[in-house]
This record gives sequence, C-alpha cells and structure tokens, in this order.
Amino acid sequence: MNTPRVILADADVNYISKLQRRFIEEYFNKIKLEIFTQKQCLERQFSTPQVVDVMVVSESMFERDLLRHDIRFLFVLTEGESGTEYIPGVNYISRYTMLKAIFSEIVGKSSPTFSFGEEDKAQEPQIVLVTSAAGGVGKTTVALGVSASLAKSYKKVLYIDAEWMQTFAMYLNNPAPITANEVYAKLIAGNREKLYEDIAYAIREQGFHYLPPFNAPLLSLGLSYRIFSQIAEAAKQSKKYDFIIIDSESVFDEEKTKLINLADRVIVITQQTRTAVNKTNCLYDSLSGTSSDKYLYICNAFDKNADNYLMESSKVVKFAVNDYIQAFSAMEKKSIDSLAKERDIQRIAYLLI
Repeated sequence: MNTPRVILADADVNYISKLQRRFIEEYFNKIKLEIFTQKQCLERQFSTPQVVDVMVVSESMFERDLLRHDIRFLFVLTEGESGTEYIPGVNYISRYTMLKAIFSEIVGKSSPTFSFGEEDKAQEPQIVLVTSAAGGVGKTTVALGVSASLAKSYKKVLYIDAEWMQTFAMYLNNPAPITANEVYAKLIAGNREKLYEDIAYAIREQGFHYLPPFNAPLLSLGLSYRIFSQIAEAAKQSKKYDFIIIDSESVFDEEKTKLINLADRVIVITQQTRTAVNKTNCLYDSLSGTSSDKYLYICNAFDKNADNYLMESSKVVKFAVNDYIQAFSAMEKKSIDSLAKERDIQRIAYLLI
C-alpha cells in the first residue's frame, strides 16, 4: 500500500496546527502530511496535476480548480453552518465544530485511506451506553441513528435495546419479536461465555445488527435486567463487532451502574428544558469520573428560539455539553436510514470513531 498523501490548507496557523497535531498523533510515519498556510503556495503546488488521498482546505483557500485534480476525499472548512452542501462530492464541515469531531469526521468519511492492513493492531470492540436522566428526550432515536451512521462508516454494529418495555420496534422494517422458545431458554440458562453464540442466529440486520425485541416483559419471561449486560459482554468477547450500542433505561439504579461501569463510552442525552437540565445535573452527581473522555453529553432537539436552560445564568449546569442535535420535524416518523443521514447524528457517531 502506498503512503497516503494528506494535505491541510488554512491561513490560520494556530487553527491548522491543532489539526496537524491530531494527524501526527494518530498516523505518525503512516501518511505523507503536507501543510499550506499561504494561498499562493497552494496555487503554485496545484498548477500541475496532483494526486491526493485526503485534502482539508479552508473556505477562503478553496478554489473550484481543485476539482480538476485527483483528490479522493475533499473537505472544506466553512465559516457557515456545518453540512451546507455547495458542490456535489465535496464534504463541508463548519470550522467552529469541536476539533475532535472534525478529525473524527474526516477520518470516518475517508476511512479507506486510513486502513493500513493487518499489521495495525485491531481496535478493541467498544460498548457504548446511550442513556438519559429524563424520559422523552429522544434517547432511542439518537441511539438508532448513531448505530446506522456507524454502520454506514463501515463499522460493524450491534444494537441492544436494554429497556424494561422495549419500544424501538416502531423503527424496524421487521418489528416482530423473538418467538422461539429455545432462545429464551438459552437466555435463562445464562451460559455467559457462550451466550452470544447461543442466540446469534436470532440477531437480525437492518444496516446494522440488532437484538430483536422480546415478546413479553423481562419479569414475565423469567429474565433479570442484567441479561442485557451479559449479552453485550459476550458479543464484545466474540470480537465480531466494532461497537455494541446499548440503549438503556433513564432510571438510575444498581443495574444502570453496572452498565455504566461495563461501558467504554457513555452518551448522556439531554435537552435544553428546565426538567431535562435539572435531572441531568442529578445524574452527573451520581456518576464517577465524569471529567474523563468516557462521557459525552449531547443536547437533543435543540431549538435556538426556545428557552435554553443550559445557558440560564441563575442555574448551575454541572455538565458540559459536547455537541448539539438540531430539532428536526417528525423525528419519530423518520426511518432508521433517514436518521443516519442527519448531519448532527453523523457527527455524534464520528465522535466515537
């Protein structure tokens, strides 16, 4: 495999140096990294035909003439809102997005460039817990959208709805629950080492893999809530997935604590309402290690015209919001595939890659 050629072009030296540092930290000696901070130097370089694997260029330095060259993945850092598409085939990212999200999106969308073969150490499967402190904040919608978006980024994903009353079936092409008695018998038997293998034939696929809903509440089936963590652990040990997404209850109890401890990453979904912010503050107080990278706080259904208690000066918001998902119409009527195409959902997925 030839060494990938990556070009970063931006007149803001301080800004581009931070992105340069991320590429060096992740891909030192694996890519050919070129930096341009003056437009005339960039124009001189591209006065002759160029072959580039990944190019990231500021809006002020971008010219349509670049499209005449063989650039496999082209990203333009814009001054406007993220996701504005001006030219087909060009990826637009707001330069004011978090640096980590920008880097993750670049790497995620150009993932074939950064696949260096079997000599690289394979990434360990990650268990990602999606939870909330308040109900009705769109937790399941985000969890399904992130699962689908990761799958579209060539990641192998298993989605598990770990709720006492599972409602995610409304999004599925095949909403039928598991009816095979032998599946429930194996779950009750609870052979933890072989649990995933024992029920793997019941797993379905809709872009990503998912554990179908049960045909009755857990208690009626003779199952405890910990069955979800046992399935997730067994799936992780199987190494068949890059990500196991667990969509959990909004309650905070002993079983939720076990799931949080099991998870490699925790996404906490909240909203800008007074109730959601207050309840998320309470959840924050109950968590340990909240300052670590393990936790991501996402404000869903953000509406800039509505009251925003995340910015209320009279209230102490104990957590820092990592990103926002703009409110969009008929969220619950969207298909899983359409959720994966939402720009803000994609950005959350890139934060995990």
